[in-house]
Amino acid sequence: MKRIGILFGTEDNFPGALVATIKARARDGVEAEFIQIGAPSAELAAHGPRYAVVIDRIAHRVPFYSAWLKQLALAGTVVLNHPFRQSSNDKFFEFALASRLGLSVPPTVMLPHKERPNSLAGEALRNFEYPLDWGAIFAAVGEHGFLKPIRGNGGADVYEVHDRKEFFAAYDRTRDLCMIYQQAVEAEFTFRYDVVSEKGVRGFAWNPATGQPLADLPKLPKTVLKRMENEAVLLSRALGCEISRIEFAVAKGTAFVIDIDPAPEADPQSVGEEHFRWLVDSIADLAIDRAQAAPQPFAFSIALPEALPLKKKKTATRVAAAQRKQIA
Repeated sequence: MKRIGILFGTEDNFPGALVATIKARARDGVEAEFIQIGAPSAELAAHGPRYAVVIDRIAHRVPFYSAWLKQLALAGTVVLNHPFRQSSNDKFFEFALASRLGLSVPPTVMLPHKERPNSLAGEALRNFEYPLDWGAIFAAVGEHGFLKPIRGNGGADVYEVHDRKEFFAAYDRTRDLCMIYQQAVEAEFTFRYDVVSEKGVRGFAWNPATGQPLADLPKLPKTVLKRMENEAVLLSRALGCEISRIEFAVAKGTAFVIDIDPAPEADPQSVGEEHFRWLVDSIADLAIDRAQAAPQPFAFSIALPEALPLKKKKTATRVAAAQRKQIA
């Protein structure tokens, strides 16, 4: 019997729908269940791991789960997504990689911890520049932007700021978190594209104000929609993710990457019933295929694909400069 385990947090609809879908298809002795984990031993079980595949929805927020999944991967379990790649990715790296691949990214900087992390003594951080050149930071990013933790936490500790006063008030609340500061895109439309390995990619227009998908797809040139789809697949593969969501903000014909999520929210209210069904079916099929495939030896490597051959109309820096000029 090949088992697929679901590791998840507070969400209700998606994990249950996954288990039900896998059980309904139940081809060639594949079963699915919710994971229960106690205090695992560091020794690998002689009879092999319990799970052929684990679908991970929460380990990026729970260090215990992350460490356990690494051991499962070492023993031959296929973890979706790969736990070593997951733990090596952060938002600063993800945006840097997107930029390296030729995708449009709003101006972004990484900020030192506001408070010393892990109770470190002040001397432990003597390599930090102090004071920071705040003038240069605001010149590069602007005063309307977002402070985001480099490790995503379900939208927690994200602050939108409109001027320096709001920025420093928000920065003072970030404790010992490592943050990025990213220019706000004055978006006409926001799109989210879910990528499920070879099973496909599907996008939907999203309303950030309501947290719900738009009923009607905005009228955009097909080239822009196709480009977002291609870029979502490219970035997901470069990050080593088999499952991911790439979010774009579209402004004046340019699609900016503004978020990457390896465990995308999948409630019917937030993605729409039709997209929810596609996501459940695609991930279920992927997990079943991986469970039935021959076991693969443990390996960890990242190969970066070449940058997109598509020519961009404007770079992020030129668009940002044009926006600031208009505001001035």
